[in-house]
Amino acid sequence: MTLSSLKVHRHEDWREQLRRAVRSVDELQKWLDLSPEELQGARRAEAAGLPLQITPHYLALCDAKDPGCPIRRQVVPRIEEDREVEGDMVDPLGEVAHELVPGLVQRYPDRALLVTTDQCAIYCRFCTRSRIVGSGEGPLKPAAVDAAIQAIAERPAIRDVILSGGDPLTLATGRLRALVERVRAIPHVEVIRLATRVPVCLPQRVDRELVEALRPSHPIWVMTHFNHPKELTPESARACAMLVDAGFPVMNQSVLLAGVNDDEKTLEALFRGLVRWRVRPYYLLMMDPARGTSHLRTPFAVGIELMERLQGRVSGLALPKLIVDTPGGLGKVPVGPDWVVTRGKGRTTLRTHRGVEVDYIDPPDPSFLPT
Repeated sequence: MTLSSLKVHRHEDWREQLRRAVRSVDELQKWLDLSPEELQGARRAEAAGLPLQITPHYLALCDAKDPGCPIRRQVVPRIEEDREVEGDMVDPLGEVAHELVPGLVQRYPDRALLVTTDQCAIYCRFCTRSRIVGSGEGPLKPAAVDAAIQAIAERPAIRDVILSGGDPLTLATGRLRALVERVRAIPHVEVIRLATRVPVCLPQRVDRELVEALRPSHPIWVMTHFNHPKELTPESARACAMLVDAGFPVMNQSVLLAGVNDDEKTLEALFRGLVRWRVRPYYLLMMDPARGTSHLRTPFAVGIELMERLQGRVSGLALPKLIVDTPGGLGKVPVGPDWVVTRGKGRTTLRTHRGVEVDYIDPPDPSFLPT
């Protein structure tokens, strides 16, 4: 069998895509020539830890011969996952410490995140929630959902609720609709967000039934997760267009990954492609220091340098914020190149993307102006 044979199934029902997902090393070896590092890593992952799962759609994007393929690096385990380094954390975003009730995390005054399920369409090797994702528990139990809804309702400061996971779009449409409707019924919740990688790895899931089920609960924003231009497939384009046309703003959060997208040409192609689809590049995230992911993380300086190279090269529409989600759950911090050369009283010298220094003059102090 060859990967090209998978492409003929890209239009099949999303449930069938999930049913035929690759979940074992033996299955994976039928499609990919695994390197020793991949084979050992996949065997270890199969025995314990974050499980292996790749949809046929996403598997078809892999290079069968190249272990350095940017798609393979995202979903095929490697033996380096056994390595722990300084800074690694089991819960890098401090979600356990900020959990209001099981499954509901509040790290900011005005928003909360609900872990709707531990299931995803694919299991990314850089997952920040690898401690719980794929554990087999499935969707959040009804009693836990009730407790989460009550906790949100009791906190009027919460205006924004993010449904995450796992991936909320792996839930059955009826279950997801019912959950969204319960959140929407809370008077002080203004915005609902769906954090999902389904448009990337299971675009068949975005169908008319889903859109019609969720549209009455607008405003709903879709926060998706494209990392590489190879993921910009016709099927994903259709899914994003269906969402946008139905009134769902779609924002993209990419993770900066070593050997995947850590060069400016790759990021430029990705961001330009997303903008053509009316998908806004929102964040470029420095990777969370989840345990066993150091082989996919980049030095901090790489992110800064890439943003400097992209500034002025792509329009503001296509340029996301570079974000560090600080370890321990203390919040996101925007970072980037330092464009300020000097600051003085009433005068700031700036460096442009062309390398030219320009002064910005403050307006005069009103107290010294003639009357």
